[in-house]
Amino acid sequence: MVTAVSFFDRGWRINPDTLAYVSADESWTFDEARRMSNQIARSLAELGIAQGGKVGVLSPNAPLAWLCVLAAWRIGAVWVPLNPDHPTDETAQLLTRFGVEVLIYHPELGDQVAQIRGAAPDVKHLLSLGPARDVVGDVDLTARAATYPDTAPDFDVSADDVAVIAPTGGTTGLPKGVMNTHRNVSVMVAHQMLALQYGQHDRQVNLAAAPMTHSAGFSSLQASARGGTTVIIPRASTDAVLDAIETYGVTELFLPPTVIYRLLDRLEDEARELSSLRYLLYGAAPMSTEKLRRGLELLGPVFLEVYGQMEAVAAISFKLPQDHLTATGEIADAERLASCGRPGPLIQVSVRDPLSFVELPTGATGEICVRGDLVMKGYYEDPEKTAETIVDGWLRTGDLGHLDASGFLFITDRSKDLIISGGFNVYPSEVEQALWGHPAVLDCAVIGVPHPDWGEQVTAIVELQPGGSASEAELRAHCRELLGGVRTPKRVYFTELPRSANGKVLKKELRGTGEWIADTAVRSEAAAAEGRSARQDGDAHARP
Repeated sequence: MVTAVSFFDRGWRINPDTLAYVSADESWTFDEARRMSNQIARSLAELGIAQGGKVGVLSPNAPLAWLCVLAAWRIGAVWVPLNPDHPTDETAQLLTRFGVEVLIYHPELGDQVAQIRGAAPDVKHLLSLGPARDVVGDVDLTARAATYPDTAPDFDVSADDVAVIAPTGGTTGLPKGVMNTHRNVSVMVAHQMLALQYGQHDRQVNLAAAPMTHSAGFSSLQASARGGTTVIIPRASTDAVLDAIETYGVTELFLPPTVIYRLLDRLEDEARELSSLRYLLYGAAPMSTEKLRRGLELLGPVFLEVYGQMEAVAAISFKLPQDHLTATGEIADAERLASCGRPGPLIQVSVRDPLSFVELPTGATGEICVRGDLVMKGYYEDPEKTAETIVDGWLRTGDLGHLDASGFLFITDRSKDLIISGGFNVYPSEVEQALWGHPAVLDCAVIGVPHPDWGEQVTAIVELQPGGSASEAELRAHCRELLGGVRTPKRVYFTELPRSANGKVLKKELRGTGEWIADTAVRSEAAAAEGRSARQDGDAHARP
């Protein structure tokens, strides 16, 4: 039976003596990693963790922490990813909500675990990846595992068993628990292996720069399946990424757009040896087509876009390197660069009317829906939300978009992000693309803020380039030239944007806090002046 850990074991059979994982502090060959994961698995089983038991792993990026995930899968346990950068009360809440029995943590996070201990009393076992620092009673998992045989434990794990309960990004509300099965993960890995093409004797070095608790961990499975090496760095800082590519001859990595923007800024000022790089995967958030074009000019056709979500395990569609180019090898136009590629072969994608759920014709905008073995089993202990999200086998992604005649998928926006201002639909992604085209803008988010006359007011929150400068009036004029009056932001604010661990801008936080959320009295008082200004600017929906 193929399960998530089968992909690592395939790499072990191919290259047992090759480095499977390496970081600044530790390295593991496939054989060493397999033996350790077997010992950890047996140790967990002896603690009474049955098939379906929940195992949380709280650690910064580290090879040994990932071996614990492989170990949990070996005994049919369910991995619950945890982010060490999240507040401890949120982590404790997730442990309780998802029924975690075992928490494995990195010793440097002992202070966090001390706070979590009292807030999540149902966790039965606290296991440290090394001697626990100033914590009485916690078990050193590595020392304990060393006392167990290093052969694979015998567990009958089914492809339809749950492999992971992943908290959603929480961009629109309280995180839900997405239940992905071993079958779901297997389809994801198969899609990634088809997208990232290597010859039989090609060297494959994957860089895990993003958190392994999210996409980087899953993405390492396709590299492991070919017997490739995964290099693990603590964080996706510009220097760390560039140094790793040069030092290890990295051939592939995933980065969120904001990190790519900073990388491109550095490369314009400093030459680095990046000739080993074959695939720079990007996703998790929309990418500026202007900055993507700039990246193609600097790095060549190495970019590969991945579109997905935890409910369809990060592998719905892929825009391959060749899809970024025309037939004659030139950089494609802005429309093609704005697509998120073609759907993978092991799923179906349909664009449907959000209300009637009727399938729409090619080119029509509707809700993107997905069907097939990539789609999650459901939300943990939430049958009502599951029934709302999976209809007749179709996953309702919540993303609006369309398919073109060539089969390329385009995302217009999240349905929850749509702004209705003065009766007009405004898609934030269109406004964000315009703002990204300004050289001073590093990143941005466009939201609708309640307005007494228009219903919602198009509002932009902008993070400027380091050392960059732009005024509100300048950015509004820039957008007006590209978009016209209706879609031009009525206000522009400047601040650092809040992001999730995988790089998504947390619009729910922007909608709930900040100077742009004024009280009703202030907003009403400003409405008349804003209306006069909008009419002078030619905004179509400004009332006389």
